[in-house]
Amino acid sequence: MANKTAPVADPEELPKTIVRRLVKDTLSQCSKDGDISVLKDSLLAFSVCVRIFIQYLSATANDVCKEANRNIITANDVFKALEEIEFPELIEPLKASLEEFKKKNSVKRSGPSIGKDRGKKSKVEDD
Repeated sequence: MANKTAPVADPEELPKTIVRRLVKDTLSQCSKDGDISVLKDSLLAFSVCVRIFIQYLSATANDVCKEANRNIITANDVFKALEEIEFPELIEPLKASLEEFKKKNSVKRSGPSIGKDRGKKSKVEDD
């Protein structure tokens, strides 16, 4: 019997379904008919470009962080890195997305905590 194993995804590869959805959504906004077809090769090219951009932005943000004698990259480091790599037009949309993300997560955290104590043993004192 042949030993068949599932293909292993490259750990640096972005999820294809997310890339496909983002590309199609963005292109449909630019198209009058709204129905866009994208070849697999094109999706792969988009995916590789995005991965390279993320690596470049990450490396630049890391440099900004190191220049400030810190070890943890903050959102402000990413904003400064976007300026340094000459993409300042992305800063405001990114700040808006970050604020929206923080609001959604604060609602989740402040919501009811049903079952939060489940599985914890209660302390009972014997007299």
